[in-house]
Amino acid sequence: MSNAHTPKIILGIDPGTVVMGYGIIEVTGQKIKLVSMGVVQLAKHEDTLMRLKIISEKVVGLIKQYNPECTSIEAPFFGKNVQSMLKLGRAQGVCIAASLVNDVPVFEYSPKKIKQSITGNGNASKEQVAAMLQQICGFEIQPKFLDATDGLSAAVCHHFQNRHSDTAGKKFSGWNDFVKNNPGKIK
Repeated sequence: MSNAHTPKIILGIDPGTVVMGYGIIEVTGQKIKLVSMGVVQLAKHEDTLMRLKIISEKVVGLIKQYNPECTSIEAPFFGKNVQSMLKLGRAQGVCIAASLVNDVPVFEYSPKKIKQSITGNGNASKEQVAAMLQQICGFEIQPKFLDATDGLSAAVCHHFQNRHSDTAGKKFSGWNDFVKNNPGKIK
């Protein structure tokens, strides 16, 4: 079991068969540091199976390079046509399999949950999410493709959904007891 001062690496993925976005964060206590983010361009490969192979290789490569404690992935939403959903589901499945085969647990969040977690608004635009991530993670250059910040947002969402896990199992007699035992969490 890690303590609050042990850095945790989280890999976030926005799956796609044309562009896959990813973001990697390091969390120490409640401090979030951007480690890496980017996109995998797949449009130049016409063969769908080749795209899936490249996605798998990239996820495995990120896992080997950064050794994340988990993968957080955006779940597909149901507003797209059936063919798009099938392609996206395949890309997501490859990402999940690549993580699980490498003993990295996977957590899935809906796009609405991710946006809500980052901006407070489940209907926020990709640009609003990217702007908030710039503030949270302290980077200045907006990536060329918003798919990179979508991947990053999955990682940050997972941290936000689990950030109180260091107090899990602890019982406090009230607010004053919580504040006394957690001085770094109150500003």
